Amino acid sequence: MTLTREATYTDIPAIARVHVDTWRNTYSGIIPDQVLTDLSYEKRENAWQNVFDQAADSNGFTYVSENETGQIIGFVDGGRERTGNQLFQGEINAIYILSSYQHQGIGRDLVRLAAERLRQMDMLSMLVWVLKDNPACQFYEALGGQMIQSKSIEMRGSALIERAYGWADTSFLLNPSA
Repeated sequence: MTLTREATYTDIPAIARVHVDTWRNTYSGIIPDQVLTDLSYEKRENAWQNVFDQAADSNGFTYVSENETGQIIGFVDGGRERTGNQLFQGEINAIYILSSYQHQGIGRDLVRLAAERLRQMDMLSMLVWVLKDNPACQFYEALGGQMIQSKSIEMRGSALIERAYGWADTSFLLNPSA
């Protein structure tokens, strides 16, 4: 049984740990090893501090999922779409769940929560960017996300492909059985 709630500043260290640990687990063999080696909880905490500081100005939000002992095991961060896309108003900026808690419906619940929050802000569509080789692509497709765009990005000298998955109407995601 998990509990999902809005994140607070006191959650930043735990969010940073989930973020770093899931990157190391998910992106090994996908992104350059040096990127994973250079990750640190402290750097991620600083980055998340900035996210939280800017959230009020940008209508951003972060939700966390906790296990039965209160440990943060996953999170979703989102808000207004960042590039000015006219069709997709909202965006999931980050969503990560510790590997031992994946495939239990937590990700689906976090996506649904993001869609609900965006709807409260009158954003009825959303997208998420994900590396092409990330296994999460199948997750977004299973939730009805359509691959709408791709772009090449550079990371430590390596060219990687990112895909945007979009939902033109997030109503489908609001159904608990989605």
